[in-house]
Amino acid sequence: MAGRLRTLLVAGVSAAVAAATTLTAVAQVGADTADRASRYPGLHPVVRTDKGLVRGEAASMVTSYKGIPYAQPPVGDLRWKAPQPAASWNGTRDATEFGGSCVQGTGWDPGYEKPTLTEDCLYLNVYRPSDTGKKNLPVFVWNHGGGNTGGAGRDTDPAKFVTRQDAVFVTLNYRLGAMGWLYTDQLDQDNKNGAAGNFGLLDQQAALRWVQRNIASFGGDPDNVTLAGQSAGARNTCTQLASPTAKGLFDRVILQSGGCNAPARTEREAADSGARFAAELNCPADPGQLACLRAKSPADILAAQQKVSQNSSVYGTAVLPKDPMALLKARKLTDLPVVVGGTSDESQQSVFAQYDYRGNPLTAAQFGDLVEQTYPQGADRVKAAYPASEYWSPTVAWGTVQSDQRACRDQTLRARLAADTRTYAYEFAEKDGPPFTSIWRLGTDYPFGATHVNDLGYLWDYLGTALPFSTDQVRLSDQMISYWGAFTETGNPNVKLAPAWPRYTAQGNLLQFHAPSATHVTDAQLADEHNCALWDAVSPAL
Repeated sequence: MAGRLRTLLVAGVSAAVAAATTLTAVAQVGADTADRASRYPGLHPVVRTDKGLVRGEAASMVTSYKGIPYAQPPVGDLRWKAPQPAASWNGTRDATEFGGSCVQGTGWDPGYEKPTLTEDCLYLNVYRPSDTGKKNLPVFVWNHGGGNTGGAGRDTDPAKFVTRQDAVFVTLNYRLGAMGWLYTDQLDQDNKNGAAGNFGLLDQQAALRWVQRNIASFGGDPDNVTLAGQSAGARNTCTQLASPTAKGLFDRVILQSGGCNAPARTEREAADSGARFAAELNCPADPGQLACLRAKSPADILAAQQKVSQNSSVYGTAVLPKDPMALLKARKLTDLPVVVGGTSDESQQSVFAQYDYRGNPLTAAQFGDLVEQTYPQGADRVKAAYPASEYWSPTVAWGTVQSDQRACRDQTLRARLAADTRTYAYEFAEKDGPPFTSIWRLGTDYPFGATHVNDLGYLWDYLGTALPFSTDQVRLSDQMISYWGAFTETGNPNVKLAPAWPRYTAQGNLLQFHAPSATHVTDAQLADEHNCALWDAVSPAL
């Protein structure tokens, strides 16, 4: 409600009118809830959490509890502080509507046409099957993607996953951009617990602690928790493996289209970046810097981070003592079971967004320039392997270059994980669309293939849309949900009546997902498909 009032005030509505409008809306919500409750019993089940009672909403297949606070609003003096315990409440809290999403700019995803300026955003959502009285169900916690600058828990509707797998599914918000990842020397001094630069990471841990304390009340097993993420969410999930303050909060991980593929920032790198960010806001490095930064509006913060990005974790602190990538390379990151994989055409989405979506498709000459600038030591070899004239467009050629380089880097990631722990690897390669919602609704004929984010729709509905899959694609979706669900329950993804998913070893076998069914492929086959002999020479993994 506080976020709604602030939005009205920004729009120029007086406080008195805003208050009256809010009271009217609250009364209407109450009336609507009472009306719905009168339709049939059990529509609004009540569950006790450690902070008070919450009232959810039961549908025929899935019961949801939305907008549950897992920490205090990080506003005022709590901006750029570790998350603090949520306050208790009296009576029964309505949990039928999502809480506010965290501060972020605009994007092409539906629902993000305008900037989000709400700092009161540390909420999570719980979903469970409606038609079972089972307890101790496996718990699946989803770490959303979005580059650590966008997205929210509300973007994921896990109904088809929950109903197929008898699992409790949790989505969460965490602070984004500078609100979640800013580090300055003054912030470090103000946070004796090592939180500076890792506030978003600590938000995720606070949500996981909430799960440990409360999920049994929703039918979940706190001793059987899978932490999964995609893109930046996968990188955050991999980073949690390196954080001693996350130890014991989850039992296995799933890394989709991301992981510990690049070093985290050092304190010095983060401090230098933070100083430039603060300078954009005219907040010099003096004793008044924190007060200056905390006085800036969310809109000011967004404007500054457009010029000096803040979106990744910092190591060398109590929260993250060592670089996760260094631990992975040293075979010291984790002994938890891992599912890891990506899509075969990861970068077509981001390349399209950078060029064609903005009305500036690449020319053949620009493609050549990009290759020479990006790979100066191997430009001739890259241009010979990817002649722009043989692709749908020069933009698609560049997207293929970037996708193949990333796929070969991911080979190194899964080999490093497999040396450490029980690992199951995959590639999502269903190229025949439809692409994920934000692209699908554009109506473009750009050949995205199996690009970044496309796999999510096969596991759950993303961004409020159930995509129009073919019969064979529905079969693939069912199969993927079964694999993910089995791993969530037991740490082993294998299921009956589906191809066996072998434990991955370096240069070993993995699953490739394309309609109507997964198939086995070898590491060598994928290396050939993505030109890894070239990329291992021209741009090897770090």
